[in-house]
Amino acid sequence: MSEPDRYPPWQPPVPPKQTSPAAMVLITGSVAVVILMVLAFLAWGWPGFLREADGRAQVAPGHLPAGSATVVTPTSPVPSTPVTLPGGRAPMPKRAKPLADPMTCAFTPDPSAPAPKKVALPPDGPAPSSGTVDVRLATTAGDIGLTLDRALAPCTVVNFLSLARQGFYDGTSCHRLSVTTGLQMLQCGDPAGDGTGGPGYTIRDEVFPELTYGRGVLAMAKTTAPDSGGSHFFLVFGETDIPPEYTVFGSIDDPGLQILDAIARAGIDPAKPGIGDGSGPPKKPVTLTHVTT
Repeated sequence: MSEPDRYPPWQPPVPPKQTSPAAMVLITGSVAVVILMVLAFLAWGWPGFLREADGRAQVAPGHLPAGSATVVTPTSPVPSTPVTLPGGRAPMPKRAKPLADPMTCAFTPDPSAPAPKKVALPPDGPAPSSGTVDVRLATTAGDIGLTLDRALAPCTVVNFLSLARQGFYDGTSCHRLSVTTGLQMLQCGDPAGDGTGGPGYTIRDEVFPELTYGRGVLAMAKTTAPDSGGSHFFLVFGETDIPPEYTVFGSIDDPGLQILDAIARAGIDPAKPGIGDGSGPPKKPVTLTHVTT
């Protein structure tokens, strides 16, 4: 008969070793440090995770679509150092190839964005693409003279004159000032006064590759979508490095630039909400009282 199977002698189970409190603190701390390092990398080293990707279009002049979320408190600090502004004037952009004269204009109603202030559409049809028109913005900060250039943007000139002559701009505030290097401008033309208003219609972009936005330039603001401008415009008083996607339709006179310089040096009002890029309402309030054409 074979020998019975042999089993090892029974031993009582050994309880697992418990980690000491000091070791637990060390492990927990190490894990927390690793997590913080990963989050820091994603936040500052990986655009699109906790911050938006770098790009000039992120801070470009625009407006919030009607019905969108309200303007938020700035996440970028408002500049506390004195504003540095360039002297002189930047050269005005020119089209390499002149436009046909006349050009045909068309303006599109936007039922999804009703105007806070009622206004008629500008007239569709032919518009001259040569010549200039002098305009004066009477504001609470002083008068700003503009010269509208039909050769740059004939339909945009038609639009601006139509709004001005209907009194659309009267009583509206310049709601956004930016003094950050790379975007030094004052934005006006919103009947709502918070970046969400418009005229209830859109206009076509009149852009070309040679566009630049230096000191003394007058241009149209819009959303990130093409052909989404309406009534918002911006007055450039300093360095503004943005892509050629915003219609330039005129220039600012020297006394007007001095007024803009004073507004810029007064700075941004930190007590009022901005849009999250360091820009916001000017500390020296600016309201358009009347536009003379």
